[in-house]
Amino acid sequence: MFRKNARDEDTNFWLSYADLMAGLLFVFILLIGAIVIKSIVLKSSLESKESSLESSLQMLLLRDTEVQKLKQLLAQRSQELSDKEKELLISKSALELKTEEIVNLNNILLSQTMKIDDFNSKIIIMQNLLSEAESNASLQNKSLQDYENKVLILSNELTSKNDVLKLKDSELLKMLQALEEKQTKYDLLIAKLQEQKAKIKSLTGIKIKVIAELKQSLGKYVQIDPKSGSLRLASSILFDKGSYELKETSKLELKRIFINYVGALTSNKNIRTQLDKIIIEGHTDSDGGYLYNLDLSQKRAFAVMNYLLTLDFTQENNLKPLLLASGRSDQDTIKFRDGNEDKELSRRIEIKFTLKNDDAMNEIEKILDYE
Repeated sequence: MFRKNARDEDTNFWLSYADLMAGLLFVFILLIGAIVIKSIVLKSSLESKESSLESSLQMLLLRDTEVQKLKQLLAQRSQELSDKEKELLISKSALELKTEEIVNLNNILLSQTMKIDDFNSKIIIMQNLLSEAESNASLQNKSLQDYENKVLILSNELTSKNDVLKLKDSELLKMLQALEEKQTKYDLLIAKLQEQKAKIKSLTGIKIKVIAELKQSLGKYVQIDPKSGSLRLASSILFDKGSYELKETSKLELKRIFINYVGALTSNKNIRTQLDKIIIEGHTDSDGGYLYNLDLSQKRAFAVMNYLLTLDFTQENNLKPLLLASGRSDQDTIKFRDGNEDKELSRRIEIKFTLKNDDAMNEIEKILDYE
């Protein structure tokens, strides 16, 4: 009996212990569940707060942008107000000037009124004088009759003088005939001078003929200036901006154009015998100082000439004595029709030629064209 009770108590103890442990386990599970739920809630709360903070930050950035815009607008408004204030000051000064002008005009008007009154008084005086003149006119009519008698006497004298004039007319006719003969000789002299002028013009037109032959020889391959016969090359093709070193990519094209252009000059015997110099000119636009542009244009012209001297074509045709390099800075810029500068076309290299009699022919043309 005692053993049985001891066993029952043992069993009850372990059952109670098991119930206690089960209860503790349940409480522990509940505690863990509560912690997990709390962490989930906190996480979602933090995420919402984070998104709220991001949106607030974006709103602040937008507000800052708006504030900057408002500041700029306020600055602009302030500038406009200052401009308006200046305009008002100018208008005020203009009004003051207008007031002074009105006062001056009033003074002028008063003086003109006084002058008109004075003029009216003078008109009255003139009317009195006119009445006196009318009375004097009757007296003068009598004197006119006396003059008519004198005129009759003079007419008789004129008839006698007409006879003398007829004799002089015959002398004048002889003089006119002599003058006509001289005029004929003068016309012949003028015609002869015109013929000589045409001959000299034909001599001075050598360069025009050279340009015509040059254009015919080059055809469509190279474009030249129809007046001077010069060849223009854009600096942007040959050089980088501000540089005087030839681009490697432009050398072949420069060689081709030079050979076509100078070849057309040297291959024609009529042109070659008259050829004096082949000039490479560097040109810039008006941007920058004169000396800087002069140095750059000279260096670019020298770079082109230096390259052309290395060509076999130059050596084979003995062109070295003919080649010259010259920098023109911005002295010969190219203009639009409205007179403004075309900066793109002004930055260029020109290859041109001169003939042996250029200076003499230019002087002769000036003399012939002088009036």
